[in-house]
Amino acid sequence: MISKIKSCGLIGIDGYIVDVEVDTSNGIPAFEIVGLGDAAVKESKERVKSAIKNSGYEFFSKRLTVNLAPANLKKEGSAFDLPIAVGILLSMGQILYEEIDDHMIVGELSLDGTVKPVKGILPMAICAMQSGIRNFVLPAENADEAAVVKDVNILPVRHLKDLIEYLNKEKPIKRHVIDIDKIFSKNTKQRFDFADVKGQENVKRALEVAASGAHNVIMLGSPGSGKTMLAKRLPSILPALTFKEALEVTKIYSIAGLLPPKTSLITTRPFRSPHHTISDISLIGGGRIPKPGEVSLAHYGVLFLDELPEFSKEALEVLRQPLEDGVVSISRVNASLVYPADTMLVCAANPCKCGNYMDPEKQCTCTPSQIQKYLGRLSGPLLDRIDIHIEVRSVKYKQLEATEPTESSEKIRERVNRARAIQLDRYKDTNIFTNSQLEPAMMNKYCKLDSKCRELLRNAFEKLGLSARAHNRILKVARTIADMDESEEIKENHLAEAIQYRSLDRKFWNV
Repeated sequence: MISKIKSCGLIGIDGYIVDVEVDTSNGIPAFEIVGLGDAAVKESKERVKSAIKNSGYEFFSKRLTVNLAPANLKKEGSAFDLPIAVGILLSMGQILYEEIDDHMIVGELSLDGTVKPVKGILPMAICAMQSGIRNFVLPAENADEAAVVKDVNILPVRHLKDLIEYLNKEKPIKRHVIDIDKIFSKNTKQRFDFADVKGQENVKRALEVAASGAHNVIMLGSPGSGKTMLAKRLPSILPALTFKEALEVTKIYSIAGLLPPKTSLITTRPFRSPHHTISDISLIGGGRIPKPGEVSLAHYGVLFLDELPEFSKEALEVLRQPLEDGVVSISRVNASLVYPADTMLVCAANPCKCGNYMDPEKQCTCTPSQIQKYLGRLSGPLLDRIDIHIEVRSVKYKQLEATEPTESSEKIRERVNRARAIQLDRYKDTNIFTNSQLEPAMMNKYCKLDSKCRELLRNAFEKLGLSARAHNRILKVARTIADMDESEEIKENHLAEAIQYRSLDRKFWNV
C-alpha cells in the first residue's frame, strides 16, 4: 500500500512542498529512504522505527520504501521524521484518517516518540498558506513562531501518539493562536539611547542623516572616542519594523536556527557586530550546508564592523556585491540560493595602528608608511560604497561633566520617521523605499540641482577626485538632508553637507 504525506523542505529562506511517499510491500524486510536526503534524513530510519514501537504501535517486518519528492532537490535536517512515521503507520493501516491531504506535517522524533523542535518553521508555515493547506502539524515548541501566519490552523503536538490519536479522531488537537499586536507592543523599548552620549553632536547629526535615508557610514577616530557607543545606539533611532519586515527578519533567524525560544516574531531591528576574525563565508553566508551570514542576519537592521582594517581583505571585498544589490546570491550544483541583505553598514576604524593619527591632543607613534599600510587595508571600491564618512574626535572633559540633558533617541526617531515618510510618499509608485536605494537612472528625476549646486558639485568632484559612484552617493545623501528639512529642492547647504561627508577619506588617506 502507498501513502502520501505533505511535508516541507527549505531552499534559501523559502519553503517548498515535499511529498513523503511510503510504499509497504511483502518481501525481505528493508527500510530505504530515497529522494536526495542528507545524513540526518538517512538516520531518521532508526529514530522513526524506535519512536513507533515506543509509542505503543507495531512496526511490521515489511519492505519499506520512502520517497521524498521532488527528488532533484536536496533534503536536509530532521524535520521529515514525523511525516515519515505517519506515512508508515498510514500505509500499514494503523492510521485510518481520510483527510490527510489537507495537512502539512513536520517534526523531529526522539526514540521515545517525543516530537522535538526544528528550524525554519515560519517559512514552512508561509509555504503551507501559499499552497492552500489548511492545517499545519508541528512540534509544540515551534507553535508560537508558526502562529503569526493567520490563514493556517496551527496544530502543535508533543508526542507521536498525540498525532496518531488526532488522525484517528480519538482526541482533538487545539488550534494554537497568538496576539500579534500584543507582541509588537511589548518589544518596542530600546536598550541603548542617544541620551547617554555626551558631546559628539556632529557624529549624532551624521548618524541621523544615515538613519533618515538608510545610508552606510564609516567612523574614523581614536580609541575611546565613542565610536562603538554611538553605533550601538543607531537602531534606537531607526523606524519600527513593519509586520512584513518583521516576518522577513524572523524567517532568516528561523532558517539559521537562531530564533530565541518562545519567540514568535522578531519585532526590533537587528544589530549584528561580528568579531574581526570572522571568515568571508560567515560574513556573507554559504558553506557546505548553506546558511545566512551576518550580513543577512542584519537584514533591515545594522551590521556593525568594529576595527574595520583588522578584518581580512577577503571578508571585506565580498561585502561589495551585497552592499550594492541588497541580496546575497549563492550558487550550488543543485540550486541557487538568495538571502536578503538590505542592511545598513556601520563601520568604525582607528586612523592608524596606535590610533592617534590626526588627533590634536595625542602623539601618534606610527610612521607615514605604517599609517599608509594600515589604512591601505580598506580598498577604494569598498569606501566608495559607504555614503557617509565621519571623523569622531575625543570627547572633552567639559562635555563629560555637563549636566544638561542631551537629546533622546525618541526625539531623533521622530525626525527620522518624518523624513522616511516623505521618501515613502515620493517613491510610492516605484520598488524603492529610501533614498539609498535610488538607481542612477532616477537621479535626474529625484535629485535635480540648480546651476549653483551643479557648480558646487563640479568643483568638489574635481578637487576631491571623486568617482562616478561617489558622485551619485553624494546626491543621495543631499536628497536625504533636503528631506530632513522638508524641502522639495536640494539646496546649496544640503549639498555642501553631503560633500563634507565624502571628504574624510582624502584627509586620512593622503598621508
